[in-house]
Amino acid sequence: MRAGRIIVVIFGALLSVVGFAAAVGGGVLLVGHLALRDDAGYYNSPTERLDTSTAALMTRVDISARPGDWSLDEPLGTLRIRANSANEAALFVGVAPAKEVETWLNGADYERVTAVSAWPFRVDTDLFFGSDKVTAPSAERFWVASVSGTGQQTLTWPIERGDWAIVLMNADARTGVAADVSAGVQTALMLPVGLVLTGAGVLLVLVGVIVMLVALGRYEHAGASAKDRPLVDGAYPVRLDATLDTRLSRWMWLVKWFLAIPHLIILALLWLAVIPLTIVAGIAILFTGRYPRAIFEFNVGVLRWTWRVQDYAFYALGTDRYPPFSLHSDPNYPADLAIDYPQRLSRGLVLVKWWLLAIPHYIVVALFTGSWLGWSFGYDDDSSLTAGFSLIGTLVIVAVVILAFTGRYPQPLFEFVMGMNRWCYRVLGYVMLMRDEYPPFRLDNGGTDPGSVPQQPPPPDRTDEPASASTATPAV
Repeated sequence: MRAGRIIVVIFGALLSVVGFAAAVGGGVLLVGHLALRDDAGYYNSPTERLDTSTAALMTRVDISARPGDWSLDEPLGTLRIRANSANEAALFVGVAPAKEVETWLNGADYERVTAVSAWPFRVDTDLFFGSDKVTAPSAERFWVASVSGTGQQTLTWPIERGDWAIVLMNADARTGVAADVSAGVQTALMLPVGLVLTGAGVLLVLVGVIVMLVALGRYEHAGASAKDRPLVDGAYPVRLDATLDTRLSRWMWLVKWFLAIPHLIILALLWLAVIPLTIVAGIAILFTGRYPRAIFEFNVGVLRWTWRVQDYAFYALGTDRYPPFSLHSDPNYPADLAIDYPQRLSRGLVLVKWWLLAIPHYIVVALFTGSWLGWSFGYDDDSSLTAGFSLIGTLVIVAVVILAFTGRYPQPLFEFVMGMNRWCYRVLGYVMLMRDEYPPFRLDNGGTDPGSVPQQPPPPDRTDEPASASTATPAV
């Protein structure tokens, strides 16, 4: 496949990604319009407890206009804040210019909200300490909207551009504020913006997919799936091969990840194309039972390119030869991947094999690659991303450390690592809908895939040999 076509495919993939993001954003707005809107037309947040030991809890809301911003003659919407004291004290809720509020609170104890997260609910604040006492808020004249009193207080404010502060405090300005608070916004923009984003997003996705399909055309390459059937009976039709170089550099493995950065950038873009194309292929299989050949060859090419980079820089480190920038099979390069093209595929399996049937294999692959991820939440501590233990990565590190000190990459380790990589790519071919045969639960160790070994011709049948000539009887 020529570089120009690859660039067009990547462009189509980027269009699809942008369109998908827009469609998701529009869908969220539409769901919010249906689920969060009350009878008065407000989109409401859940009621949460807010409290502070200081005299006031305030937050800044910057809706400042910037040069070139689209503006409205009418207010952007209406903000509604409902607050109910948790200790039956009279509450005050007000909106005012941020500079006026900060000048008023300067020198006193107050707490400023810096961030709010919805799930799980969490409020981050900064505390400010001082010896001055805050005057009663109702005595100030800078409020553009305010309410005070006992029981539930409801503040409404037509939202305007500017740098504003929203303040929650006791009406008598004494310290210790606690209230159950909810916020709502009434705006006419959510529904039309949601519809526009959803429609534009779907259109961009369709255009991106069409661009990719046109670029692929009738793309086929003889080397991409030259072996349409395994050469060994019982071999799996996804074949991963690699040869361990006998003269590896002792220290080059330290920089290969850096040298592979150009490949990683291109592969990231190519995988953006693989995902929507695989979805298109799944739809085609569901209705026709066939995997579109052009998409199949492209996806195989991306898998092959990925494997060559992994063999070079990450998951094997078995060669010092720089990978080619190509989707095609290269018989002169020591790493290769081939997948037999299926003539027919099950229409029903396409719905379940990539998630339900592959679950046992996902567990094994997660152990091999450390690909399971977890997200830990903490109220006081920052959230953190955790990853699992990678058996392949650990064994590769052991192998290259031995290489650094001895000059030799242990062949048994390479063959074991290849077996795990082979398992992973078989599962990948299965979940990408390329084959219906369930991947075997076995490690086929070694650099050469069992399916890549030419099958030896059967020995000649001795019963078919011509009978030996009879010994002539000597004449008398």
